[in-house]
Amino acid sequence: MTTCCSQEGELLYQLQIVNKVIGMKFEACTGISQSRLELLALLFQVEEINQSDLQKKVNIDGAAVTRHLKQLEAKEIVLRRRKPEDNRVILVRLTEKGRELIESSKNEKERFMKEMLANVSAEERSMLKKVLSQMQKNIENIKA
Repeated sequence: MTTCCSQEGELLYQLQIVNKVIGMKFEACTGISQSRLELLALLFQVEEINQSDLQKKVNIDGAAVTRHLKQLEAKEIVLRRRKPEDNRVILVRLTEKGRELIESSKNEKERFMKEMLANVSAEERSMLKKVLSQMQKNIENIKA
């Protein structure tokens, strides 16, 4: 890969690989994907939320959110119901089982992050955070 790409191309490729590996390892360690955990963590903070508002807050494709929620509902981790006043609106909440899952996954998430950042100094972490923040801003400003 290094001979056919610019430095920027190599960086992009490496970021994609790191993102993919983080996702796979994170799910293997915690038993839940990052995107599902993000949904559940947001639900943990509220009593109940409109599904479309939830989708906007986590910035995940609407169909993917629906798919995740249906699977989580089948495992009795979330509960979905139609709003009585407006049948088009779906409300979502965590079940007690879902709340317990969030609590138990906190330790695994902490362990994963510590191992992932082992041998990365505080200074390097700070620099990485700055670089990633700047990259995110740049990406948001790209006109598609």
